[in-house]
Amino acid sequence: MNNDPDEGMLSWDESIFRDEHVFEIDYMPETFNHRETQLENLKYALRPAVRGSRPLNTVIRGPPGTGKTTAVQKLFTELGAQMGVQTVHVNCQVDSTRYGVFSRIFEHIFEYEPPSSGLSFKKLFSQITDRLADSDNILVVALDDVNYLFYENEISDVLYSLLRAHETHTGARIGVVIISSDLTLEVIEELDGRVQSVFRPEEVFFPVYDITEISDILQSRTRHGFYDGVIGSTELDQVAELTAETGDLRVGIDLLRRAGLNAEMRGSRSITSEDIETAYEKSRHVHLSRRLRGLSETERALVEVVVDHDGDRAGTVYEAFHEQTGLGYTRYSEVVNKLDRLGVIEANYTDIDGRGRTRSISIAYDPDAVAERL
Repeated sequence: MNNDPDEGMLSWDESIFRDEHVFEIDYMPETFNHRETQLENLKYALRPAVRGSRPLNTVIRGPPGTGKTTAVQKLFTELGAQMGVQTVHVNCQVDSTRYGVFSRIFEHIFEYEPPSSGLSFKKLFSQITDRLADSDNILVVALDDVNYLFYENEISDVLYSLLRAHETHTGARIGVVIISSDLTLEVIEELDGRVQSVFRPEEVFFPVYDITEISDILQSRTRHGFYDGVIGSTELDQVAELTAETGDLRVGIDLLRRAGLNAEMRGSRSITSEDIETAYEKSRHVHLSRRLRGLSETERALVEVVVDHDGDRAGTVYEAFHEQTGLGYTRYSEVVNKLDRLGVIEANYTDIDGRGRTRSISIAYDPDAVAERL
């Protein structure tokens, strides 16, 4: 490798990254621009907690990569610093059952995990509410990726327990923020009637960033994450345009990181258009990778079967799934419906001559990309 800086080549111990963490998905930027209206609406809903009252329950909706989680985490950091207020952020892709959600709440309140077995939900719930009542603290719970609770038919039980806690445990005050990236999900309509009667949320919508906003956000990331001169305006515009095509800011952030790693692999001090094009082949599937990571073993098995039987009729796919897992048609149908709602597969009804209507099962992404990430 040429170590002459004038040739634009890196030495072995050099990097083009000033701070690589800036390009990770969980990075919390110091400034959070282009979401001022949404932040104000959320502050309005959460402000009562600072005054010792339950906050307004809130539904946050918007496509993936539009700043929903970042906004909540930013405000929770500020709110959690107030006396008498506790905040808990629950990733429902990971904790997709009522017991899982309340175990996460328990862990935050008591600062240790509850027993993995032998503790009933009733006991777990009672310990949480008793602590809240004794401490006189207000709890604000964010259910992020709440659509996973809907897919598992757990959402009504979770919300009922949270929203009715004060009735069975006087002094337990809990507010709920739910975050959904599934725009097809009719949140209120899909809840049980017993929950609809008490869940009257404020609604905050996060639209897709436009190209100007994307450019501004990515430029800020490059200033903090790369050394000066690493990426030019033409290359940054290229990243912004590719990001705008997907509508997901996370794609652009991941793309900057991968393009930087590609440049370093070449030993270069600057990112080229070719580095970006190569990186985009992986970055454009950021949302796919995230969805696949949250699947159970059974769900992943079905995805593998669909990759091999892409476009086949539901009966053919079931036979292959049953042979691989030994599971019956009822469970197969449940998994198909969940993966369809997640957008991982497409289950469409088609007319077959002489046989009526049947479903065909297809992968919603490039099958090779899915197989690689599995």
